[in-house]
Amino acid sequence: MTDANPYGAKYRHALPLLSDRLFLMDGGMETTFIFHEGIDLPCFASIDLMKDAAGREALRAYYARFAELARAHGTGFVLDAPTWRASPDWADKLGFTQEALAGFNRASIDLLVALRERHETPATPVVVSGVVGPRGDGYRPDGAMAIDEAADYHATQIGIFADGPADMVSAYTMNYVEEALGVAIAAQELRLPSVISFTLETDGRLPTGQPLREAIEQVDAETGNTPAYYMINCAHPTHFDHVVAEGGAWLERIRGLRANASHRSHAELDSSPNLDAGDPAELGRQYRDLRGRMKNLHILGGCCGTDLRHVEQICLACAPAQATA
Repeated sequence: MTDANPYGAKYRHALPLLSDRLFLMDGGMETTFIFHEGIDLPCFASIDLMKDAAGREALRAYYARFAELARAHGTGFVLDAPTWRASPDWADKLGFTQEALAGFNRASIDLLVALRERHETPATPVVVSGVVGPRGDGYRPDGAMAIDEAADYHATQIGIFADGPADMVSAYTMNYVEEALGVAIAAQELRLPSVISFTLETDGRLPTGQPLREAIEQVDAETGNTPAYYMINCAHPTHFDHVVAEGGAWLERIRGLRANASHRSHAELDSSPNLDAGDPAELGRQYRDLRGRMKNLHILGGCCGTDLRHVEQICLACAPAQATA
C-alpha cells in the first residue's frame, strides 16, 4: 500500500481524529432499530440490514440523522460500519455463507463512502471506519483466544476493510486484552490504523477484572503503541468515573467514548426486556465533566440505549460555542 492509497481511503494516512477537533459518532444502533423502529436484528447484528434494499435504506436514514447533526454544529463525524457482528463465526448464526458475509462487509463500507460524499463539508470531515466486535459475547470473555489466534481470526474481516476504502478499523466491546492485542496486531500487519475500545463493568474494570489502565498499557507495550487511540464503550460514565479521577498520563491515549444510556450493569441490561434510555441531558453533562479531566477526549457518541437525543445533548454540553453559532 502506498501513500497514494489506490483504494480511495481519504484519511487513512492522516486521520483528523488525532487532532483536537470535536468529532461526533452515532448512538446505540442496535437498540435504536430494535426498540424504536421495531426492526428485528437476529443476534443483535446490524449487518443483517445489508441483505436487502429496505434494510440498507434504514441504515442510510439512520446515519444521515447523525451526520446532519454534526454538520449543523460544525463538528467532524465518524461513520462506523454496521459490522460489529460480521466476523466469520457469525455467518452461520445469521444464516449467511462466508462469501455473502464478506460481500456485506464490503458493501457496508461502500454505503458509508457514499454517505460521506453526500454529507462531508470542509467544516465537517467524515471518517469511514470498519467495525469489528468480539468473536464471542460482547459482555463476557467466553472462549477466550490466545493473541495469535485472535489476530488470525480478525484478520479476515480487517483484511476486507484494508483492501477497500475504509480509513481505519475500530474494535468495540473488547472485553479481554488478548483479543484486543490480536486486533491491533492484525491491523498493523494489514497497514490499517486501529482503534481499541474496551467495555467495562460497574467497577470500572474489564470483565476479566483487569484494570483499564493496565489493559491499555499492555496493548501499547506489546505492539509498540500501534493503536491510533483507545476508547471506552458499552459502559455508563458512573461505572468508570472513579478510574478517570485517579489521573495519569495513560488517560491521554483515550480519545473516544460511546457510553450506555443506562446505569445498569451488563447482566441487568442483558436480562431486561425493556430499554432504559436514561436522561440524555444528564449524560451530556457527564461527558462534559469527563472531558474536563481527559484532555484528548474529542470523539463522542453513544452505545446501548442512546439515540439522536443523547448525541445531541452530548454535543450541546461539549461544544456550546459551536452549537449556538
